[in-house]
Amino acid sequence: MANHKMSPESLMMSYGYKPELSEGAIKPPVFQTSTFVFKTAEEGKAFFELAYGLREKDQDEELGLIYSRINNPNLQILEERLCLWDEADGCAMFESGMSAISTVLLEFLKPGDLLLFSSPTYGGTDHFIHHFLPKIGVHAIGFTADNTEEEIEEIIRGTGKADRLSMVYIETPANPTNTVVDIEMCARLGKKFSTPETKVNLAVDNTYMGPLWCHPLKHGADLVIYSATKYIGGHSDVIAGAVLGNAEVMQRVKVLRTFLGNMASPNTCWLLLRSLETLKVRMEAQASNAQTVADVLSKHELVNGVKYLGLLNPNSPDYEVYKKQYSSPGAMISVYIKGGEKESFCFLNNLKLFKLAVSLGGTESLAQHPCSMTHAGVSPEDKAKLEITDQLVRLSIGVENEADLIWDVNQALDAVRNMNG
Repeated sequence: MANHKMSPESLMMSYGYKPELSEGAIKPPVFQTSTFVFKTAEEGKAFFELAYGLREKDQDEELGLIYSRINNPNLQILEERLCLWDEADGCAMFESGMSAISTVLLEFLKPGDLLLFSSPTYGGTDHFIHHFLPKIGVHAIGFTADNTEEEIEEIIRGTGKADRLSMVYIETPANPTNTVVDIEMCARLGKKFSTPETKVNLAVDNTYMGPLWCHPLKHGADLVIYSATKYIGGHSDVIAGAVLGNAEVMQRVKVLRTFLGNMASPNTCWLLLRSLETLKVRMEAQASNAQTVADVLSKHELVNGVKYLGLLNPNSPDYEVYKKQYSSPGAMISVYIKGGEKESFCFLNNLKLFKLAVSLGGTESLAQHPCSMTHAGVSPEDKAKLEITDQLVRLSIGVENEADLIWDVNQALDAVRNMNG
């Protein structure tokens, strides 16, 4: 019994927290403080050396508390707990998913470098890649899930900058189309283009499936990124982001975070610690509901198609990747309403239980129109190529009663039928 290894969902209740240091409180209090007192000047010096990356940690040495821009008990406990799901060496929490994404891209890319990215990606990521990175001299080239490994290699070499490839950035399943990208294939590409001087790091946005249903580090990723606003937060009441990886890359991420000052606040971390305790039961309930709703939608006469991993054809290449990478089809559904924007808007405007709002992963079910909302900034050409059309509606499934969710989508589709006579 002494050697029993606890599951992450069990450790979420207490891991990394010592009640005796907080008057015996069963849960961590909010450490609403800007700075921390050193016992000695020598201790302060040692803490800063680690925080600024001036030396490696000694065996069993922990980063001491300095200043809440660098670390804080709530931040530290949360980062330690989140590492358990992905079995990562380290974690860095941020005040938003976009701050996590932008910090990673800024740390591992420099002027003249080439970024390879999967498309589509979240609209904010797409904007950062296409509109900000060029300003600092970073070149970017995209690929889609339909491209083979050989085709992607040709795309890289076709830029004439293959020797400057510094990062592969993928989002899988893709937002908002649910297309899957093979993580292990991308890891192979990164190794192929790495040199003794430069490692091509692979970063994976795992927001749609993590941290429960996919663990990209086990498939060769160097960095895992989350919008913790979504399933990790799970209640649509907090904005946050996370980056996880091995000790070497996380040291770099944390040092840059220190100087950008975009760490998560104590209150944000406290809310996320609360949410981690119910993450597994929430996500499992959401996935169960999603499979039922997707099955119903796929058979409806007013639906042109449904993209949901639980509906993949077992004979398709995507199914093979899905079974290799994921332990669940997830809780995100991409549905194509017959017609165009008018019909999609009619469907959205007549939903009763689903809320018309962007974001995903909360306990409540949400619906939105990617073409005109989250991906409005994507070029018309790319939208057409990636099937982000006026017909597309993205559904994030919550924990409500599945019969009520089915009733809601059916009555909203009835309204579309009645609109068209």
